Amino acid sequence: MQNERKVLACVDQSRFADYVTDTAAWAAQRLQAPLELLHIIRRQTGLVSRQDRSGAIGFNAQQKLLSDLSDRDAARSKEVREQGRVFLNRLRERALAAGVAGPDIRQRYGDLEEVLVEQQPAVQLFVLGRRGESAETTQRDLGRNVEQMVRALSRPILAATDNFTEPERVLLAFDAGSMTRRGVEMLARSPLFRGLPIHVLMSGNPQRDANKHLDWARGQLEAAGFEAPTALIPGDTEHVIANYVRDQGIDMLLMGAYGHSPLRSLLFGSKTSDLLRAAKIPTLLLR
Repeated sequence: MQNERKVLACVDQSRFADYVTDTAAWAAQRLQAPLELLHIIRRQTGLVSRQDRSGAIGFNAQQKLLSDLSDRDAARSKEVREQGRVFLNRLRERALAAGVAGPDIRQRYGDLEEVLVEQQPAVQLFVLGRRGESAETTQRDLGRNVEQMVRALSRPILAATDNFTEPERVLLAFDAGSMTRRGVEMLARSPLFRGLPIHVLMSGNPQRDANKHLDWARGQLEAAGFEAPTALIPGDTEHVIANYVRDQGIDMLLMGAYGHSPLRSLLFGSKTSDLLRAAKIPTLLLR
């Protein structure tokens, strides 16, 4: 992570935006990075395009109808922008109260994935809510955009949960693969968790040289000044991690995310999504 790049928090107009803001404010201060709160306004199909195309009314009447509808669209667009401005200013005040110096706010029209991919070169950490506006009505425990966004982006993504509190104990779900090995090296360099113990846990099916891999991870982290207790617990990864989080009082989880193709996830389910549902704590997803 490079300090000149920003922490970008993507917020929508739901109660979960407060938790995303709190999480992002903590991360920005730990990283000594600028914070931006971004609200995406989805473009709606214009009213004009849904109206009469038959040519049954006269030319002048058609022109007046199109003009009226255009004015109505413009007024609605202005209202949406103003609602977003008020919403973002409230979140900006929340971030200021949390100690962030000069957080930026921005509204953009467009598709969520396209905008975030466009912003990616200037970002060192994305912060997204696990749930958003749709969860207010569907009660989904994991938002429909999470997997799509994580697959589209190559930067780390911090998935926020309800009622953020500053973490005191962090857990890395380590499988000795290239993704989590890069995660260990990133953690060793980053100030994000400086001063916090980072537990390193291997689970699942027994691996050859598992203890050797754990020793490597512990050595990397201890050389960087971290306390890094390790554990090797065979068994179902989802249950092992959930139990470890509960028993050790873990406040934040780090793990590799969506290593398999979308087709495989569709056919066999996604271990990442299962772990996100099981852990129920803020999770830093490594790509």
